[in-house]
Amino acid sequence: MRAAAERLILFTRYPEPGATKTRLIPVLGPEGAAEFQRRLTEHAARAAIEARSRRGLALEIRYEGGSQALMERWIQGPFAFRPQGCGDLGVRMQTSLAAAFAEGVERAVLIGSDIPGLNADTLLQAFDRLAQQDLAFGPAADGGYYLIGMTAACFRRGTPYLGPGIDWGSAAVLAKTLGIAHEARLTCTLLPTLADVDRPQDLPAAMQALCAAKDPPSLSVVIPALNEVNQLPITLATLNRTPGIEIIVVDGGSTDETLVAARAAGVRVLAAHPPRSIQMNAGAALAEGDILLFLHADTRLPGDFEQQVGQTLSAPRVSAGAFHLAIDGSLIGLRTIERVANWRSRLLQMPYGDQALFMRRDLFWELGGFPPIPIMEDFDLVRRLKRRGRIALAPGRAQTSNRRWRRLGAIKTWLINQAIIAAYYAGVPPHRLAVWYREKNLG
Repeated sequence: MRAAAERLILFTRYPEPGATKTRLIPVLGPEGAAEFQRRLTEHAARAAIEARSRRGLALEIRYEGGSQALMERWIQGPFAFRPQGCGDLGVRMQTSLAAAFAEGVERAVLIGSDIPGLNADTLLQAFDRLAQQDLAFGPAADGGYYLIGMTAACFRRGTPYLGPGIDWGSAAVLAKTLGIAHEARLTCTLLPTLADVDRPQDLPAAMQALCAAKDPPSLSVVIPALNEVNQLPITLATLNRTPGIEIIVVDGGSTDETLVAARAAGVRVLAAHPPRSIQMNAGAALAEGDILLFLHADTRLPGDFEQQVGQTLSAPRVSAGAFHLAIDGSLIGLRTIERVANWRSRLLQMPYGDQALFMRRDLFWELGGFPPIPIMEDFDLVRRLKRRGRIALAPGRAQTSNRRWRRLGAIKTWLINQAIIAAYYAGVPPHRLAVWYREKNLG
């Protein structure tokens, strides 16, 4: 069979912040949602390339946004690139399929780019089924479909199942489509049902499927940063001594050389807008490790932190962990603050973000990640983690900078922090707490 006889068409969008995966923006931010779209598309492209290597398919990408030059720079491989064109989804699919069949293709399969569970086996199965059936559909868990395949002969009989009678945003897309195809006396086959990713609640299954498709690192370290050029290189130098871990720096709009320092260290870098909760969620959406560790840019971990994390999480009924707090310097009151923080962490199971919180990736996403609030995001997550199991302390210490305590004095800073916690318990909105916190620390 000639290679041109079968074509796989991938529908996607160029990952522009604010224009893609918009329903994920409240959790991941515009940049994080766009990067997640990038990750999904690259996953689909890898599946397509593998299918081509096993069957000799022609590959095409139909895109929205960006330009052909941007698409070609982004996705490397044996793809032809064409814009999707105008009209609703049905019109754009019909246009793409019509072009394929006009060019002599005998069987065409069109897929979306937001299916983490998609693989080459499913794609090849679709082409195999088209040897016996007019149409092939890959049902999506939300009631739509992630794949449509058809023969040239079927297309020439008309495509009412792609017509204006379909509400592409509804949960009845597949059922309506199958009904129309049945009325047209077309034979249909269904492939395995897979979940797509449109909403924050889709993220847990999506992360599991994406990471299962690769050989992931055991641990991903996510570092939110903002104007940390003096601290970040030291932190990264310490982490880079541990082979096999993934390091992701999420910059929140630094005006210094933080981004330059991160890239120079050879780690993965994402630029995203604050607050820190959104930065950390965005980094976690790119992470591939089974375990996520959230580290402040001014905090150093012990040399064997990876082993300590694994041992801590392997204990019975442990949902998450953190390290003992240690603060640089000899400022009066710091040793007392350390003792209180470590006592609180052991007895009340309430460590804070400067103690390097860590947990399994699946649990993090099951809980919805960090809440998208400007302050107290670590406090909120820890409270939810406690409902799922014990929060344990690793034996080592997270050594953090004393700069927060040095500005106003250790005791005054500690009192401000306790007042913030009390106000949070009393129901004061986090955005008001954030304003008050900045006034107290900058005033």
